Amino acid sequence: MATRIRLQRHGRKGYAFYQVVVADSRAPRDGKFIERIGSFNPNTNPATIDLHFDRALYWLQVGALPTDTARMILSREGVYMKKHLLEGVKKGAFDEAAAEAKFEQWLTQKKMSLQDVKNKEREAAKATTKTLLEAEKEVNKTKAAILAKKKAELAVSAAQKAADEAAEVAAAEAAEAAEIAETTEIEVVAEAEVVAEAEPIAEPAETPAEE
Repeated sequence: MATRIRLQRHGRKGYAFYQVVVADSRAPRDGKFIERIGSFNPNTNPATIDLHFDRALYWLQVGALPTDTARMILSREGVYMKKHLLEGVKKGAFDEAAAEAKFEQWLTQKKMSLQDVKNKEREAAKATTKTLLEAEKEVNKTKAAILAKKKAELAVSAAQKAADEAAEVAAAEAAEAAEIAETTEIEVVAEAEVVAEAEPIAEPAETPAEE
């Protein structure tokens, strides 16, 4: 029976994750499988891989063929590296202890490399956040300037309106005062004329008769 190491899709639309399984090459992609040896979640950054290392190594050693994506996962986790070293031990190139030391060295370098990638991504995310924050500050500053200008224009408009209203009130009061003064003057003149008409005309004094 030809066996394949491949991914079996799970999750919902837009958020898929995968189980790493060993299955008959003739079985449907999401059908029955022989053994589940891990999981792969590409939605995280970097992608999350949970692999049963020994079982993955065993299936490679007995001839299971991985798909391209499964091969990438196994290579990243060091399964292919360990298989290569064990083959070197069988050929007598080095002993098992040396093979284990080489693998540990490779694993340490791999972890450091992944950590560097994470650090770079973290720094890039910080830089992006800082850029967005600065852009937002500039936008807020522009909005504040526009708002201050509008407030100033409204204040000037309100002051002008108040001045116009005060001028109108003053003009109305002056007109009213002038009208009152004119009316008072007319009344005074009329009263003087009435008084003058009411006063009796003085008769001339009689001259004593001559004797």
